[in-house]
Amino acid sequence: MSESPAPHPRRVAAILLAGGRGARAGFARPKQLEMLGGRPVLRWSLDALADYQGVSDGVLVANHDVMAAVQPLPEGWISADPGPDRQQSVANALTALSDLPDEMMVLVHDAARPGVDAAVIDRLLAALDRAEAAIPVLPVPDTLVEAADGEAGDVVARDRLARVQTPQAFRLGTLRRAHAKASGAAASDDAQLVRSLGVTVAMVEGDARLHKLTYADDMAILRGLLGTSDMMRTAVGMGYDVHRLVAGKTLWIGGIEIEHSHGLEGHSDADVALHALTDAILGALGDGDIGDHFPPSDPQWRGAASHRFLSFAGERVAAKGGRIGHLDLTIIAEAPRIGPHRVAIRNRIAEILAIPAGRVSVKATTTERLGFTGRREGISAQAVATIQLPEI
Repeated sequence: MSESPAPHPRRVAAILLAGGRGARAGFARPKQLEMLGGRPVLRWSLDALADYQGVSDGVLVANHDVMAAVQPLPEGWISADPGPDRQQSVANALTALSDLPDEMMVLVHDAARPGVDAAVIDRLLAALDRAEAAIPVLPVPDTLVEAADGEAGDVVARDRLARVQTPQAFRLGTLRRAHAKASGAAASDDAQLVRSLGVTVAMVEGDARLHKLTYADDMAILRGLLGTSDMMRTAVGMGYDVHRLVAGKTLWIGGIEIEHSHGLEGHSDADVALHALTDAILGALGDGDIGDHFPPSDPQWRGAASHRFLSFAGERVAAKGGRIGHLDLTIIAEAPRIGPHRVAIRNRIAEILAIPAGRVSVKATTTERLGFTGRREGISAQAVATIQLPEI
């Protein structure tokens, strides 16, 4: 790789785009929140841009759930809502930077490329001394052919082709003019919009480490390029809960309301299924139990919906860089019959934890009329949680 120029001394703004859901990657959560080397993918780019010496202002464009996962933002950074497409997301960021002068330089980067480093930024900003826009590119190493109906066609000459990466650098005024002129015209990146003004876009050497996270398999590639192992260990936790059935109360099991003559008695809504699952997850984390985090002596939890407890446990897993691999829940009740509600319960648990329903198992059984459940005095639940956590 060629030698990089010295860091640029001028004031620079940065726009970091993290508004997409990344559906093609197939992750249970937005791909920018997947863990890479012990921190979310988004954090790699955010830290690199915020730490660059010339960057004084930044805008993170992201949905509220993504934004919450990376708080607090670095000093000098603000947030903006994403638009329905990339182009509108950049436009929203430019609006957020409306008080900055046109003479400033601005970097626009996709959070799905976590491998950004100072050397690429140095080359981009140096190029703005001779152009109003610059992009990092890599050569195309593979043979390219036209494809139609599953058959290989003619070879496409690759000597005039390049792979375009981000971040891309612009004079702020130039980028503003390009977006103002676009008027809804679609473009896959900002360099295309700038070229429509007749502005020359300079090319600088990119970096293979700027590989884009598009599919799940890209995570393995990024780990190799960025030198992370992400070794994970499996942890298992168990949970058990029981509540008495009483007349005149609403019955909540597994996060859904079930019509029945009796409900469960407890300080919260007494959802035995979600309580058992919460304890199982906390147990796998070695993080106490539901009573430690939501003590029944605290009046704020009186009548609380138990999905809040389960959601909290899931957030604790994510905060430790882990993921929920599988949940196995058994509900023990003589009445009401749980079978007709199993699918709804399974889907509700998956929704609360933002995981695929295929990772949740819900079973129901009775005690053959033996014991307190057999006498219809109460309902109990057992749960096992299997999670993956980064090696310490």
